[in-house]
Parts: sequence; structure tokens; C-alpha cells
Amino acid sequence: MSHQIMLVPVGFGVGLTSVVLGLVHACQQKGLDVVHYKPISQPARNKRKTNQTDNYFSKDSKSIPLSYVEEKMGDGDLEVVLEQIVENYAELADKHDIVIVEGLIPTTRQPYAGRINRDVAQALSVDIALVASPDSDTLTEFEDRIEVSAETYGGLKSKRVIGCIINKVNSPDKDEYGLLPRENEIAPPLDNQTWQSLSIFNHSSFKLLGSIPWEHDLIAPRIKDIAEYLDAEIINAGDFEHRRIRSVTFCARSVANLVSHLAPGRLIVTPGDRVDIIIATCLSALNGTKVGALLLTNGYKPNDQVLTLCKQALDAGLPVLSVKSDTWQTSRHIMNFNPEIPDDDVQRQEKVKQFVADHLEPTWVQHFSDNASKNNLLSPPAFRHKLTALARNADKLIVLPEGNDIRTIKAASICAERKIARCQLLGDKEEILRIAEQQGINLPAGLMITDPREIKENYVRPMVDLRKHKGLTEVVAREELKDNVVLGTMMLQLGQVDGLVSGAVNTTANTIRPALQLVKTAPDTSLVSSVFFMLLPDQVLVYGDCAINPDPTADQLADIAIQSADSALQFGIDAKVAMISYSTGSSGHGADVEKVAQATELAKAKRPDLVIDGPLQYDAAIMENVAKKKAPNSPVAGKATVFIFPDLNTGNTTYKAVQRSADLISIGPMLQGMAKPVNDLSRGALVDDIVYTIALTAIQANS
Repeated sequence: MSHQIMLVPVGFGVGLTSVVLGLVHACQQKGLDVVHYKPISQPARNKRKTNQTDNYFSKDSKSIPLSYVEEKMGDGDLEVVLEQIVENYAELADKHDIVIVEGLIPTTRQPYAGRINRDVAQALSVDIALVASPDSDTLTEFEDRIEVSAETYGGLKSKRVIGCIINKVNSPDKDEYGLLPRENEIAPPLDNQTWQSLSIFNHSSFKLLGSIPWEHDLIAPRIKDIAEYLDAEIINAGDFEHRRIRSVTFCARSVANLVSHLAPGRLIVTPGDRVDIIIATCLSALNGTKVGALLLTNGYKPNDQVLTLCKQALDAGLPVLSVKSDTWQTSRHIMNFNPEIPDDDVQRQEKVKQFVADHLEPTWVQHFSDNASKNNLLSPPAFRHKLTALARNADKLIVLPEGNDIRTIKAASICAERKIARCQLLGDKEEILRIAEQQGINLPAGLMITDPREIKENYVRPMVDLRKHKGLTEVVAREELKDNVVLGTMMLQLGQVDGLVSGAVNTTANTIRPALQLVKTAPDTSLVSSVFFMLLPDQVLVYGDCAINPDPTADQLADIAIQSADSALQFGIDAKVAMISYSTGSSGHGADVEKVAQATELAKAKRPDLVIDGPLQYDAAIMENVAKKKAPNSPVAGKATVFIFPDLNTGNTTYKAVQRSADLISIGPMLQGMAKPVNDLSRGALVDDIVYTIALTAIQANS
């Protein structure tokens, strides 16, 4: 099988771009050098005004605008376009092991897409995988449609046509239009075995390459996307950049009949002069139901008195939009909204890519891995995949003391659903269930919820026994156990859970202090330190210590280097340790430089198996051209993956500067040196940050 492959759609609305990016993501998770190439760019379909600029999901600058292709087709010069596509493709193929080509997506305005896809595939001499959606076809009808479509590219017996990826296998829609069908319209998906049994997959070369279920949450657009599409005026922005729409209700009913339609993630569309519906929606939002947004039609807007009455709900984040069209026209526009993913919706892109990657045929993806050379660097997708895979294998129970925090509840739900870890939330059970219902969070059956008031008495005597040398009494222990972090730490110490994650609400000190008092450090470990995993675009770096030790001695700095190198190796990162200073080698002098030099020698002596060098300036450690000038004989300079900073001031400042300036994701801090895994979160942590910190903790618990 060639490692240059083209994915082409069979019909309208098959989700081609999502499948392509999912395949790219699956290859990246294997550490492969892969690139996505869209030969011909198409304008976004969610455009109602001709003066709106094109918005391309693929940012590949080598894409040829569709308008130019149509011009050349009209002149009978399609060969000119194909020559340019071949040239662009050849440049990418020379630089990358795998090129995944995305075919042209057919629409009502581009019915000729199939012919162009055939010509492009022939010009590039690539293998072809069909991407299809069953829609409402019977299995026989679906087979017939695939056979007919395959004929365009030589038929099912052609060695170039390698198989089919079936997307949206339980989608309630038959065409490319229609926003967010009701959940009760979604049929359960057919299993993989049923699709595999189809006669079209009996051919020796034509295989089922993946079957991807239709997932309601994956098509949920942001309020921002709806507002831009409708050219709506924003009366109250609220949380419109992040809040998502999962269903729509067009309201002209009485308030009494409205209540059952006020649900999490729902867009309420009503005439702008229906003050009763506006106030009822705002009251619902104040009572905790996270309604998606309020969309007012006919150009009517609430007056100042109504806005004042609704102020609390508006301040709490409820977006309110206004459009000039009437409710009927607005409903037509909304139902014609295509749930394609905008360029800037990174959160949804990542979720879709991972979902698709998880449902591709593993043996097919592995074939790429078996025959392509791998990067030496661990890419961020490969790192995140490794985290989730290792965490799943570990199968650990992680306690989350901040159980009433919305982000923590969401993260626990995700971890349980994806089997990253078993999670135990500590908090008021009724409150957690209420929050989940109001926020539209599905709580999987395997997620544990424990009310601290029901169990804390069990830990009073064990805690007194642990701290009796410090004079701890039952009265004081009982008081301290009112803190869920202390309670969770006792559960960890007694072996009832495997790890603890906290800090989304609590300070770092509140998370670490109980662990140091009750769990203590690991045997033969003199200190606790931390690392951040910095997810750069093409590799993952490890920074230590950026959170715990203010001014470590040379001995401590050596231990931090060793701990950080071991952590890197534990997570599949090739550890090349740079001891960072303001001087490289012997070019500078001073107590700070001497400390780093001494720490380097101590670390080398303690662990001769590790690759460690220093002092190195940051640029010499990471940039090959600088390394050749400043440290030409260093085994680390220019290719460092683990960066050890001389003190907390330098480490914390550097990590934040890199994170914010480069707009990259950092995971951590992950604590090192504890007898049992305890990890801290930033109080600004996102849901994904919590998910990956839980994964890190589960992996630590397995070591």
C-alpha cells in the first residue's frame, strides 16, 4: 500500500474533512511524519453574504482556489491546474513520509467534483479510499451506491481503490443540511461486524477502513458561529465565544408551555417583542439551566427596563442576539446552517479528530506505522495519545476532592467515558447531580460520587495515628478532615485510591501540604519537585522545576534533573537534559553559574546512564545553529528535550512566557518524588488540562 493516499467523498455531507483530519491525527499519534494536502480549496458553506471572505478549514497555502479551477475548466485548460497540483504535491511528498490528500467536496454548486477527484487521483497516482455516509439507505442500497461510485476510479477490483471509511453510521439526516436533530431521532449505530459482512468488502483489495458513529456533540457549533452566520447584532455577548448550541426551539408559545423546552445548550428563538419568553428564559438561566442563547427576531429589542430586570442572567453569561428577519425566515436560515468546523474552533477540531482516529481500523493505521520512518521527536498528538493509552492500561482510581467544580465534573465524566481512569468525586452528591443536569453533562455509570460527610469519620483515627508524633488530636483531625483535599489525601495514604488531583479551586499549597504531611516523599528521595510538559507544535519538552523549589542547592538541582529525566523517559520522551544558566560552558562566572556546573557534575555522577550537559543558555540548548557556535561538542546542545532551570523565578517565568507567547498547551505541574502520586492544577485550568493531569496521575500510580 502506498503512503500517499487520497480520500474522496461518496455523495453530499459525508464529513470528508473531519475524516481526513482524523486520519492525519491517527498517524501523528503513531509519531509519523504526515501532512494534509487539499489540492483545491473551497469556500466555507456557511456564507449568506457575498462580501464575506472565504474561510478554509485547511490552511495549506498550496491549495488552488476553486474559482481559478472553474475558470480554467471553462477555458478547457484543466490540464494546467493538474500540473500545478502535481507540482505542489511533489514538494510535499519529498518532505514527508505520508501525504494524505483531501478530495473536492461535492455540493449543489459543484456537482462536477467527482470528475475532478478522478483526474487528480490519476495525475497523482495515489491510492484511493472512499468516504461514505449510509444516510437512510438499506444495506443493499448502500452497497450499490459504493459500487457505482467506485467505478469512477476503476471499480472495486482496482488495486488503487483500497477501501471505504463509513462515516455518520447512525446519522438521522439524509443530506448536507439541517442543524442538530433531536436526540430521539438518532438510531443506534450498526456494529462493525455488520458492515464488515457486506459483500463489497469480500474483494481482496477493497476493505472496510473504519466505521465512525454519528455523535451529537461533535456537530455542536458555538453561539459565535451562529451569530456570524446570521449576521446577528449582539445585545449581550455573555459567553458567546465558548457556549455551544446542541438543539433549537422556535418559540411562540405561552410561558407555561415553554418551561419544558428550556434545556442546556438550547437556542431559544422568539420574536423580540415577546417579553414574557425573554424573562422566563433569563429566570431559567439564573436557576442554573445553561440555556445556549436567546435569539430575538423581527429586529425588535428589549427596552432598558427589561434589560435591567434580566441583568443578573445577562451578567452570568447568557448570550442574547437580535436579527432583522422574522421567525420563519430565521428558521429557514438556521436549518440551512452547515455544521462544518471553523478554523478557530480548536476545541471542536481536536475532539472531532480524536473521535475519528479512535474509530479507524487499527490494522490499517498500523500499516502506515510499520512502513514509514518515524520522527525522533514525540509530537503533541503522539504524546497525548501515549498518555491516554498508558492511563487506560493502568486502570487506576483517581480521587478528585473538588467534586462540585463544573470543570472537574466534566473532566471526570470524560475520563470515565474514555476509560482513561476511574474517577471518584468528593462533594455533595445532590449538588453534583444538579450541576451535571443543568450543564448537560452525561455522568457515566462508572463515575463514583462520594459525600465527604458520610465517610470523614472513618479517617479520624488513622489520621491521628499518622500524626500523633506531631501532637495531632481527634478534635483537630476531625476539623482538618472537613477539607476535601485532606480527606482525599488520607484515602490515598490508606491505599483506597491510587492518586489525587486538585488545584482547580484550591491553591498549590493547599494541595501539596497535606500530601507532604500524610503521604510524604518516596523512599531514597530527599525532595519533591515538579515538571511541565510543554506541547510545542512539533515536539514535547519537559521543564523543571517551575512550581515547587524556590532556590535549590546544587545537590537538589541534580536531583531535580534526575527526577525530570526519569519522568520524560516514563512518558516516551527521549531525555536529553540541559542544565540552564545565563552562561554556556565556561564563558561566564558567578555563584549561580557555579551552582549549575556543580549540579551537572553531581547528576552525571549519580546517573551516568542519562545524557546531561550544562551550564547551557536556553538558545544553545534548543537551537542547532546556536549550539554549533556556543557548544559544538555538547551531546545535548541544540537537541535538548528536558530543561532544568536554576531556580523557581527563572523556571516559572520561562514556562509562562513560552506558553503565552507561543500560545501552546502545557500539562502540569506534575509532582515528582512523592511516595504516591498527587498532582496540582492551575486555578485557570481548562477541562482538557484536568483530563490529561488525571491521565498523568494514573500513569505515575502504575510505575
